[in-house]
Amino acid sequence: MKIHSSLYLLFIFFSFTAHAQNTNYAFKVIPLGVKGGIDESNLSCYMLAAEGTDNYVCLDAGTVYYGIKKAVDSGIFNKDAFFVLKNNIKGYIISHPHLDHVAGLIINSPADTSKNIYGLASCLNVLQKDYFTWESWANFADAGEKPLLNKYHYKTLQPLKETMLNNTPMTVRAFKLSHAYPYESTAFLINSNENFILYVGDTGADTIEKTRSLQQLWQYCSPLIKTKKLKAIFIEVSFDNEQPEKLLFGHLTPHLLMYEMSVLSSLCGSEHLKEVPLIITHIKPSDHEEQAIKQELQNENNQGLRLIFPQQGQLLHF
Repeated sequence: MKIHSSLYLLFIFFSFTAHAQNTNYAFKVIPLGVKGGIDESNLSCYMLAAEGTDNYVCLDAGTVYYGIKKAVDSGIFNKDAFFVLKNNIKGYIISHPHLDHVAGLIINSPADTSKNIYGLASCLNVLQKDYFTWESWANFADAGEKPLLNKYHYKTLQPLKETMLNNTPMTVRAFKLSHAYPYESTAFLINSNENFILYVGDTGADTIEKTRSLQQLWQYCSPLIKTKKLKAIFIEVSFDNEQPEKLLFGHLTPHLLMYEMSVLSSLCGSEHLKEVPLIITHIKPSDHEEQAIKQELQNENNQGLRLIFPQQGQLLHF
């Protein structure tokens, strides 16, 4: 009897191990920065690659080099941070030009290599006229104030139009968001072999912003959720529910996020939405507020959504 039990346990163990090894992931993500301000060593930036490759793009670029060092220290890369910056990052996709989303790109530009910067025209225009200028820094791009150093190429994204991400097997589709109307932010739908990740930049709720930006995004993405093609949603929650509406400045609270998820659920079905991990980004780094946000999210998670709170330098698979 003991022998049979032991054999059964061994069978279960090896079956579980084989299943774990055969899990088919489509993407890998390395958070280089996860916070929404104040801590300049941990600002919004996520390295994203198709599984099986080491050709990444950065979704936003608030903290870059320090986040890469954390990833190297955790064993994700066997090269140093300079090598990863220069060789593994193939481009930057910027949701909007606020400093907590572009500071790492600007500061690291002297040590970087030639690559594309992708974004809406409204975003790239700010980089061109305010940041990559000779008065504020140096113009490492191929447009704007002369002389041009021609290291970075501005690649303007047209809303809803699919665009190749150079030197990767991925494409991106951009969606306009409202970030304290009339200012814009962007959501990016990344496609790798008909598998998708949705990265939502800073955004206000439709009910606050008086727009239908998120509603239109959910309508586009809901079929991908139903067919299990959308592997994860990255979306911000910057403040707790106590933040006054007039001081949200185009951001979400736990209550507003869960309301938006109820809208999305009505389009795709709650049973489908529960299977999509929801990665919470851009939490403001006050210990009290961070804990309050996490608790409020849990309290209002009536749909049983899979909430993930990413950690800097810790690898994620989807």
